[in-house]
Amino acid sequence: MRVLIEVIHIAAGIAAAMLIAALASWSYPLARNDIWLVTYVAMAAVVLMGVGPIRRAFAEDRGALKPPAEAERDA
Repeated sequence: MRVLIEVIHIAAGIAAAMLIAALASWSYPLARNDIWLVTYVAMAAVVLMGVGPIRRAFAEDRGALKPPAEAERDA
């Protein structure tokens, strides 16, 4: 469940970046290419920053699914 929440956060960040870029390129069409270039870099940064939280959420979810005996043995 935690992994799903983190993926939703990444998707929301990408959607926000795309919305901002679409509005910016609409308002200043001469810089359309530059705006989208910066947007693609920002979306890549959002994904890269989301990798760590997804890995932690995956580990927490996997730990929550283990039976108590296995969780104690792994600790």
